[in-house]
Amino acid sequence: MAPTAAASGTYDAALNRRRALMGDSGPAALVQNLRVFGIACFACIGGLLYGYNQGVFSGILTMNDFMDHMGNYDSNDPADQTRKGWLTSILELGAWVGTLLSGFLAEQYSRKYTIIIATTVFVVGVIVQSCAVQAGHNAILGGRFVTGMGVGSLSMIVPMYNAEVAPPEIRGALISLQQFAIEFGIMISFWIDYGTNYIGGTGQTQSEAAWLVPICLQLAPALILFGGMLMMPFSPRWLIHHDREDEARKVLARLRGLTADHELVDLEFLEIKAQSSFEKRTVAEKFPHLQTPSAWNTFKLQFVAIASLFRTMPMFRRVIVATVTMFFQQWTGINAILYYAPTIFSNLGLGNNTVSLLATGVVGVVMLLATIPTLFYIDKLGRRPILAVGALGMATCHIIIAVIVAKDQNSWASHSAAGWGAVAMVWLFVVHFGYSWGPCAWILVAEVWPMSNRPYGIALGASSNWMNNFIVGQVTPDMLSGITYGTYLVFGILTFMGAAFIWFYVPETKRLTLEEMDVVFGSDTTAQADFARMEAVNRDVGLKSALGDADGGSDYSGEKKARAEEMTA
Repeated sequence: MAPTAAASGTYDAALNRRRALMGDSGPAALVQNLRVFGIACFACIGGLLYGYNQGVFSGILTMNDFMDHMGNYDSNDPADQTRKGWLTSILELGAWVGTLLSGFLAEQYSRKYTIIIATTVFVVGVIVQSCAVQAGHNAILGGRFVTGMGVGSLSMIVPMYNAEVAPPEIRGALISLQQFAIEFGIMISFWIDYGTNYIGGTGQTQSEAAWLVPICLQLAPALILFGGMLMMPFSPRWLIHHDREDEARKVLARLRGLTADHELVDLEFLEIKAQSSFEKRTVAEKFPHLQTPSAWNTFKLQFVAIASLFRTMPMFRRVIVATVTMFFQQWTGINAILYYAPTIFSNLGLGNNTVSLLATGVVGVVMLLATIPTLFYIDKLGRRPILAVGALGMATCHIIIAVIVAKDQNSWASHSAAGWGAVAMVWLFVVHFGYSWGPCAWILVAEVWPMSNRPYGIALGASSNWMNNFIVGQVTPDMLSGITYGTYLVFGILTFMGAAFIWFYVPETKRLTLEEMDVVFGSDTTAQADFARMEAVNRDVGLKSALGDADGGSDYSGEKKARAEEMTA
């Protein structure tokens, strides 16, 4: 029997047994796991902080009192736009650094403590920003860099923690909860900006509190997250990986509301132990010089493992899919909209800052609502059609905005309808992003990798995302000031190119198994080697014997390979 068949058969049997004991996925599974659902909702405060920071500065940049305090770092003078870009984009530079460090911290010190560390860093950054009344732009620059390190780490660790405390039946729902929390954070940041803009008046009498309140409000949920995580359990997977198996079994039992010797707890414990053993054997086989579990080896491993992804053409194709997909996600211009929406709306003829902030609030609402349907049809329609249609829709919106701005940018007073038409195109653009490139790009980046390379592949994709995020945030003010309607042409053309890249280069990954993915990317060896290793692990930890030595049928691998070859034909 092929190794892939045996390993897949083991997990099919585990899945079927777990369903018999626990029931299928869906709302009923959430009800049965209310304790885990509550823990995941609490941890997603980290996602809310991430989303809030993505959106809050767009409104602050246009507040009169903030502009007075920032001087030439926040003015409408074309010569100062690069400085304005730094005020915004330095958060993403910090997040990129935080992302690079978070994998090491999470493995060495646990997911729980890394969330606490990241929240502490976040709080320090917010406190530094609150000193900007006296310190000016230096406090904002330094504070946002430190805050960025915190949110970058939280953006990676919170989904990891949620995935590892959740049973498989509700894991997907709890991971998607993070994306919902991010977009909810973006939405409320826009409306808080709209409300605080009135403190002291919207003109020259505006109070410092108008922009200090949105900045300092972040401290409340951050401190709640800090205090609450002290009482949250460690990840069972991390405990097992660090040879704390008795503690892991007790944590699993508490999370599931069952006794430690219950069959369901025993089954999940063995599955986690098998995955942990698989990862250790993979490291020992591929990177024998790093298999000793020291802090320095753990730190080096993520960079050595990422470098190994560039050594073979099938793996390099995956690198291209992950990094270029994230490149095009950022160069759709979504974060140009989120970071500078009030400025953009003002440039589209909404001269009153209050009206611009109101229009920005609508952006947050429509993007949140547009994301929800994806949860229901992503696995039915597939990734490529959704991404391609979304890109074509976004690119078309950009081109229409460019035409309107080119025609009427010097006469908005007499062409207010055209201005509102451009605003409507921005809203429609956000809808197209919300159902497509927002959630689907991350799904695609996560599922193209073999089991042994997945953590490093996702880290590489996240790194591409944050670095391009930083670049877009940095150059957008100069683009809006220097080439005006050309900004939308650039984003539109690049988004059309993104649609072509998805359609002609990226394979459809819907419902493909790991060995099918190998065939699609030009090699059928990596996943088979992974499954052979996993088969041995399943046998050694006792998972196969617990399931009655289940197997998936000797012709499984051949059938799957044939189906994958059909898909690429």
